[in-house]
Amino acid sequence: MTALVGHSGGGKSTLVHLLLRLYDPQEGEVLLDDTPLQSVDLHWYHNNVAVVAQDTQLFNGTVADNIQYGLQNVRVEDLHTAAKEANAYDFIMDFPEQFDTLVGENGVRLSGGQRQRIAIARALLRKPKILFLDEATSALDAESEVLVQAALDSLVEHMQHCTVIIIAHRLSTIRKAHRIVVVGDGAVAEEGTHDELLSRNGVYARLIAHQLQTGGKTLEFDGEKEDKEEKGEDE
Repeated sequence: MTALVGHSGGGKSTLVHLLLRLYDPQEGEVLLDDTPLQSVDLHWYHNNVAVVAQDTQLFNGTVADNIQYGLQNVRVEDLHTAAKEANAYDFIMDFPEQFDTLVGENGVRLSGGQRQRIAIARALLRKPKILFLDEATSALDAESEVLVQAALDSLVEHMQHCTVIIIAHRLSTIRKAHRIVVVGDGAVAEEGTHDELLSRNGVYARLIAHQLQTGGKTLEFDGEKEDKEEKGEDE
């Protein structure tokens, strides 16, 4: 698992968009196993990746359609298992038509946390080769945040044979990463393991120290504040 960390606007989302081939780089190239990503069949590539975004949107159709999107001959047992692991099963079963309930513009309106859990169930069912994940839960209410975070943890745990690239916010997730990439101002500021980055006493180490002092569960990235502190300026 590779964790991307950095302040808002630093380039994390842009990097993920390039990796997803939502657009191609104007300079340089993105490599997939030493092969230029632009030369990889786009249809094959998108069939082998999954995305769980912070602002998940569902299409018009049933709950089951949204979870098994792009897949064929999905067993009911597998559909239900994915929903349970994503903490989505209980609220789905409360719907009048359960998995056959319509969602989207003409159906039941779901909360942000419910939409995210549907997306997590979809990724669990899909079993992609590469998973892109945004861990952010700041826009959710407290109860939804707990349920979504548990579902995200379950997702990462089940992706043992998958490359996971996560825009990470929680220290507990970041520490589990095999590789941490600190992104800032459109460039990589640092990269390494948790212990390696701490030993360098750089940007990452300062952020961890601040997090431990404040007792927060997430890293707060404030590039402007950090620049001022480096220059010895007052707030």
